[in-house]
Amino acid sequence: MQERQGLIVYVYQLKHAKSLRKFGHVHYISRKLKYVVLYCNREEIPYIKNKIQRLPFVKDVVESYLPFVKNEFENEKFKKDQEQEYDYRIGL
Repeated sequence: MQERQGLIVYVYQLKHAKSLRKFGHVHYISRKLKYVVLYCNREEIPYIKNKIQRLPFVKDVVESYLPFVKNEFENEKFKKDQEQEYDYRIGL
């Protein structure tokens, strides 16, 4: 399975957003903030980012950091609640 990463492409006008389909999968287009979320293979990110930045209707291109964010969470509150329940059962 290919690892994919998102690119956020800020554009001046949304009428050019459809032309970004040739670079990857267009996932979302924001009409209010004028940006396009585009997904492509992670190995091709530098090449595609460079190509998209050269287009005249593009303001900026930003990589998504979602693949690099730690998504394993520990619930400290849950652990404290369990300890407290245990104390109540003992009678402390």
